[in-house]
Parts: sequence; structure tokens; C-alpha cells
Amino acid sequence: MLPLTEIQQQTLHAAVDRIIPPDDYPGAWDAGIGDYLERQFEGDLAQELDLFTAGLEALEAEALARFNSRFVNLTVDQQDTVLAHIETGQVLTLWSIPAARFFELLVNTTAEGYYSEPEQGGNRAAVSWAMTGFEERV
Repeated sequence: MLPLTEIQQQTLHAAVDRIIPPDDYPGAWDAGIGDYLERQFEGDLAQELDLFTAGLEALEAEALARFNSRFVNLTVDQQDTVLAHIETGQVLTLWSIPAARFFELLVNTTAEGYYSEPEQGGNRAAVSWAMTGFEERV
């Protein structure tokens, strides 16, 4: 289980699905990004957990400040607007961490999980490999 509150997990789910949205293939969340991050927070990313949770809290506050609604309840265009402002550090709320640093971590870990070896928890059923035409070499 991810070491996140229910609201943080919902925010994370919505955010990663804006980074890699579902189309003909599953989006980031359905491809296992939550499982990937859970493993990473127990290992290589353990030192980044506080930054990550602070970023999710700030992302939620930013959505409320901009649109008076939780991030998960925004339209995809509104979610993209919030994320674009966070990416460039143009935030309306007080962040305890650099907004652009959180965005970078969110994007990088989402991409890592989506395109990783399925044994690492992401890329469930090798969906990204099917999407890109990559075939595992034995």
C-alpha cells in the first residue's frame, strides 16, 4: 500500500493520468504507476517521500486556489492548467518545496514506472512495450 493518505493517492492517480493519459493503451495509473511508486518509496526513493507527499498536498491546494475544487474533480483542461503552472513555478499558493522540483519528480517517476521492467511494479502486462513495439530479448 502506498504510504499516502486517501486524498494524496487520489491526487496522484489523477496527476499521473494527465502525464500519461489513457488512450488506446492504459494510462499511467492503470499501467501500475502506483505499484511502482510503492516499491520505490520503500527503496531508492525513500528519501524523496516527504518531498513527494508535500508536493501532492501543495498540488491539491493549488487546484483549490485556482478552481475552488479538488484536483481530482477538475476537468482535464483545468488539471493541465494547474500542472503547467506548477511546472514553471507560477503557483498561487505557498509551497514548502520548489514546485518545479515536485513536477520534475512526478514526471520522471511516472515515465520510469510506465516504461520500466514489469517486475519493478509498473508497466503492468508490459503495456508500454506493446505500445512502442519493444520486444523483450531473452
